[in-house]
Amino acid sequence: MRAVRIDSLEDQDRAFSWEDAESVRPLERRPFRFIWSLMREKFAGRFALMVAAVVAGQAIEAFEPYALKGLIDGLTAASAGQPVEGIGIVGWFVLLLGIWFFGIGMYRVYQVVDIYTSPSIRALAQKRMFGWLMGHSHTYFQDNFAGKLGQKIKQGANAILGIIEIMMFDMIRTAVLLAVAVVLLWTAAPAFSAFLMAWAVLYIAVSGWLARHCFRLSEQMSEAVSTSSGRIIDAITNADLIRGFARIAFERSFLGHWINAERFRSRRLRWYLVVMRLFQMASIIVLLGVLVWVALDRTLAGTMTVGEFTLVFTLGFQISNTVWHLSDRLLSFFEELGTLSEALDLVSAPHGIVDAPGATPLVVTEGRIEVRDLRFSFPDGTKVFDGLSLTIRPGEKIGLVGRSGAGKSTLVKLIRRQYEPQGGAVLIDGQDIATVTQESLNAAIAEVPQQPGVFHRTIGENIAYGRLGATQAEVEEAARQAHAHEFIARRPTGYDTVVGEQGVKLSGGERQRVAIARALLKDARILVLDEATSALDSESEHLIQGALWTLMQGRTVIAIAHRLSTITGMDRILYVEGGRIVEQGSHADLLALGGRYAALWQRQSGGFLEAAE
Repeated sequence: MRAVRIDSLEDQDRAFSWEDAESVRPLERRPFRFIWSLMREKFAGRFALMVAAVVAGQAIEAFEPYALKGLIDGLTAASAGQPVEGIGIVGWFVLLLGIWFFGIGMYRVYQVVDIYTSPSIRALAQKRMFGWLMGHSHTYFQDNFAGKLGQKIKQGANAILGIIEIMMFDMIRTAVLLAVAVVLLWTAAPAFSAFLMAWAVLYIAVSGWLARHCFRLSEQMSEAVSTSSGRIIDAITNADLIRGFARIAFERSFLGHWINAERFRSRRLRWYLVVMRLFQMASIIVLLGVLVWVALDRTLAGTMTVGEFTLVFTLGFQISNTVWHLSDRLLSFFEELGTLSEALDLVSAPHGIVDAPGATPLVVTEGRIEVRDLRFSFPDGTKVFDGLSLTIRPGEKIGLVGRSGAGKSTLVKLIRRQYEPQGGAVLIDGQDIATVTQESLNAAIAEVPQQPGVFHRTIGENIAYGRLGATQAEVEEAARQAHAHEFIARRPTGYDTVVGEQGVKLSGGERQRVAIARALLKDARILVLDEATSALDSESEHLIQGALWTLMQGRTVIAIAHRLSTITGMDRILYVEGGRIVEQGSHADLLALGGRYAALWQRQSGGFLEAAE
């Protein structure tokens, strides 16, 4: 079995291997706070260097008009036969070359540092969001599209890079340029400097006021994009169902509603940005017009030199180009900000079920399960249990039967703490599961569900998931016990066969046998079988029944079944109705009782675990 292989380029960056095993921490829900928490904790030095490079680069570049002023004044004096003041024409030219060289050089420093920063902070953001996401309750994943959640993590992490780049490069450049321009214009005429300061304050204040509403529109657009994406992914996942019912036209119409909502919100955001740009363009024209006109008037009047006019003119155009570029980037900035905000709102919601303060690992020695006075209702008010009590002895095999909605699966989820009861307690070997860590509780229970989860990985990796670090021999032994080795060995690539998304390259029986092998390898003391064979044909069921019986030996077992023939060999069968245990006993005892179980048995036929008795 091949080990999981990662692109060798990632081997060059070992600095973040610690993050994979780091304890999960709550996420900051506000975009800027989340970004700042990442920056200050792991990348403070790098970002400080990047900021310094941008500040230095723009400050140096901003002196280009000043060097041009000196050069032009020198040329003017030389052409008039007057002595050239200052460092001379050659000196001003060399200074101009130095400004170009060092200004561009500082930007290259920024880019080099960014190479080692942006990919790492994006990876860290994804790990943090994924780590928190996986701590959500069972209900959370029922309420959200899986594709949407994955997309939000990727989009949110990518949005961070766009936000950081605009803030650290474009915004800082603009701020530095305005600061240097105020100083340089003061040398030509204090009035120019005062006008620029007043303009900058007014421009920033109005832009900030407009930005707040723009941010809300961006959040709404991001929500519409993620919702339509989730609907599309849901439709693609069920492509066979759509074709089977000839509903392609219906789905196109159905998805059209969500796509149109996305289009409407995108159009509204873009119209608002047009208004913002109109204001920004008008502001820039006013700035340029006033500065250049006054400078031109003073130059013609002889109170300003041609070099000083060049300084004002060139600075004005530098400012206008920089500010215009920033305003053009605001569309991306607010889209990215809305995307990150929507991702954090979705992913960083508080966990529904959390470990109690001081929770300790569950220690399972026997596998005894006690349910004491359990009370549970769903959020919509539907009551399931009202004082249920049950004791399952160590190593006892229990079958749960009853009509759909009786509470069988809900009971299992409560034992696994996928739901939180409103009252009562569940104890395993005398330990209240509400006081132990969820990680240890999950490690103590193995489950073979009706539709087992299978990763888009190799068969060997899917089986080895039951115990990380298992050897090839151990994986093959588990597969043999699960009667899976035969079909695996027949495949050209054997245990290295990639099974496809949700195991689509495997039959239903093959997926079940892989799940059983995985549970065998996990070797947990408590086993849950949730309709583990109900979706199989008779031949596949026959192959799996022996594997299941092998899996059950020496374990406490809870098996949910609608097909009664699958549980006839259980130590005790519980008939559940309306959240209560109305009948219990062995298969023979319940048949002799002549109650609900017996009536249900009369409507069914077959044999499953009888052969294993």
